[in-house]
Amino acid sequence: MSKKISRIRRSKKTRSRIRIQKVERLMIHKTPKHIYAYLVDKDDRVITSVSSQSKDIRDKVKYTGNCETAAEVGKLFSLKAQELGIKKIAFDRSGFKYHGRVLALANAAREAGMEF
Repeated sequence: MSKKISRIRRSKKTRSRIRIQKVERLMIHKTPKHIYAYLVDKDDRVITSVSSQSKDIRDKVKYTGNCETAAEVGKLFSLKAQELGIKKIAFDRSGFKYHGRVLALANAAREAGMEF
């Protein structure tokens, strides 16, 4: 089984558990150069999104594939979600391990006021 197939299998299990809870979720996706964060509602529609490719984040950081950038994405995501009136969400890491950039994004979102 390849790494990608294993990751997708893990993500399916997590998403099925989150659907039972009927809450909005913070879904992430990462590539070697970028990280993306999406706010997805109960019906699997994207409400808002933030990525390391957005202009405000690219102006703040040198390189977009590190923990510093992931933390900036987490802070900006939290601000956008709170503007929409959403504070409590489920964290969907899309099968990625909970360390490095994923951990930095989650911690930054929590510090900015999100509850997982």
